[in-house]
Amino acid sequence: MKNLKYIIPTLLLTVFMASCSDDDDTPEAVNEEEIITTVTVNLVSDTGNITLISTDLDGDGPNAPVIEVSGNLKTGTTYVGSIEFLNATESPAENITEEVEEEADEHQVFYIPSGGLDVAVTYGNFDSNGNPLGTIFSLDTTTAGTGTLNVTLRHEPTKPNDGTLANAGGETDVSVNFAVTVEE
Repeated sequence: MKNLKYIIPTLLLTVFMASCSDDDDTPEAVNEEEIITTVTVNLVSDTGNITLISTDLDGDGPNAPVIEVSGNLKTGTTYVGSIEFLNATESPAENITEEVEEEADEHQVFYIPSGGLDVAVTYGNFDSNGNPLGTIFSLDTTTAGTGTLNVTLRHEPTKPNDGTLANAGGETDVSVNFAVTVEE
């Protein structure tokens, strides 16, 4: 009986300490970044179709992406554009574009011309708040020239933003530079 008077309080104190633990058994939600190995930009117009493709099967590995441009753009032309993101490390390749569109509030595609490339891009699809998504767009050419069209997919950008990567913030899921020529 003498020992019970010490055992019971010790047992109660142990149970109390265990129940006050700050361990949180609820796992934190993990938003794994998708692997994007292939970016395909399709540009369709009355003057012809152009395809821009970047394939990078080793990701951050030692091999540079393979960039293909199927032809030159024409001046004074409006191209209806669409973009597709694939993970070709899986068989069949996983279409990441579907996830980007489902999570439109958390993504934005940026199209940034530089060098002698004089084009204007207009967004064709938007998230639920009316902010640009950019998996569908139009590209208008004005004058002849050669330059780079950078295509960047951002995850969790600030929305709305001014259309620049610096203002958008977020994390870059993929960024590709295409050498593009606009000819008469």
